Amino acid sequence: MIRIATPVQRLRADERFGLEVLIDLTRLLPVDDPAADVVRLELDDTPGAGEDFRAFLAGRVPVATGEGELRLPRWTLRHVTAVAGAEVEQRSPERDRFDRVPAAANPLVGARRERHPVVSQLACDLRAAALRAAGRRAVRCLPPWPDGHRWAVALTHDLDVVAGWPAFAALRVLELVGKGKLGLAARSVGAALGAVGRDPVWSGVQEVLAAEGKVPATWFVLSATPSWQTWRLGDVTYSVESREARRILDAARAADHEIGLHGSYFTMLDAGRFRAEGERLASVAGVPPRGVRQHFLRMRPGGTQHAMLAAGFEYDATYGFADRNGFRLGVADVVPAWDAAHQTSGGLDEVPLVWMDRALTKYGRVEDPEVWITDAVELAQAAQDVDGLWVGLWHPNQTAALGYPSAPQAYVRLVRLLLERRPFVATLGAAVEWRRARRAVRASRVAPDSRVELVADTPSRWPLALEDGQGRAVETRPWPVRG
Repeated sequence: MIRIATPVQRLRADERFGLEVLIDLTRLLPVDDPAADVVRLELDDTPGAGEDFRAFLAGRVPVATGEGELRLPRWTLRHVTAVAGAEVEQRSPERDRFDRVPAAANPLVGARRERHPVVSQLACDLRAAALRAAGRRAVRCLPPWPDGHRWAVALTHDLDVVAGWPAFAALRVLELVGKGKLGLAARSVGAALGAVGRDPVWSGVQEVLAAEGKVPATWFVLSATPSWQTWRLGDVTYSVESREARRILDAARAADHEIGLHGSYFTMLDAGRFRAEGERLASVAGVPPRGVRQHFLRMRPGGTQHAMLAAGFEYDATYGFADRNGFRLGVADVVPAWDAAHQTSGGLDEVPLVWMDRALTKYGRVEDPEVWITDAVELAQAAQDVDGLWVGLWHPNQTAALGYPSAPQAYVRLVRLLLERRPFVATLGAAVEWRRARRAVRASRVAPDSRVELVADTPSRWPLALEDGQGRAVETRPWPVRG
């Protein structure tokens, strides 16, 4: 348990956001009761050498402990927002050829720390410091994930290809030839010729569904109107109302997978387009999409999320790197979106993308599936180390006829290796639902015998199991609801 002793009214808006994110990630039960004898957090205004942003990115944050007290430099909160709130990227003028903020503008990339969830790790360190400071005081933490799971996995798929598969197969062969992978290119041509008259895209979808079995996943589907311009851009190349697209959606829905919107090229700052594409997808899928991920990960940090929120979406899954894998927001978890322009948050959650197949094959020029899987598992371990969430993206068009002869077997192995680690596996919507509910739990009162009265503004379908400092469940009760 933890009580914020420094009046939050003294804090700037970006500092309050950083504080809320950090306390949420610690999993320490927040206490409102000013008389409660629990660990107190004081924010220190004293400047020092540690105020250097580079020291923060390197994980060097001085947390002082005393009897029942923690002292954290106030500047830490601004740095949390700079990274987990993407404030640095939102203020960057840099753009790449897709009008995206390039990876080089990300502060973690600049410090070569993008493969470390530095903000999640800071929260773990703060929780450990609170346990040391607690002494005889009771310690209560909120569980990281439901049903006793210590970390979580979300499998996702972007449905980029449905129609015109020979064109994509030809482009892939040219890509392989350009890399000098002539043997792989020849195998791809042979597989493509063998698939003439069939539907290899549908076969790829079936392979993905078979690999996952009963594991829930999230599919992001394009729903704008295809045209010569969208084909030229490599954007929308199929109609969501087509028979082929409907068959894929029906299969995903039958497997209890979630359907989200894959925002087209021109949605980037346009709430009206977001809304129209979401409504069009809902008319086919039979359920409105709760989340969105931008095609090409093309967004304007902050502005795009503002448009998503205005269009009624609950979460965004775009914050990942196109050209590398890692933790773009420094977290292996779900966090609220921060709007730097308006200095506000609320209403939209970020579920950052950690690992993507094409970051390796397209940008990294890596064609060895064993390297793909090793990379994915390495980042999964980093997420597991902080009780976090690993979000992976596998494109279902990665099948033999479209130029990826060994990919289906690699995905089977990846799913198996992830499940062996016993994560909570959920759709992105379910992960967001859990984290919103957990974020809303507080202790309104702590009795002298350490019993706590809990309140929450958000209900949950899961029971709440409070934990001690070692992660052992000490009490399970129905989810609290504020009266």
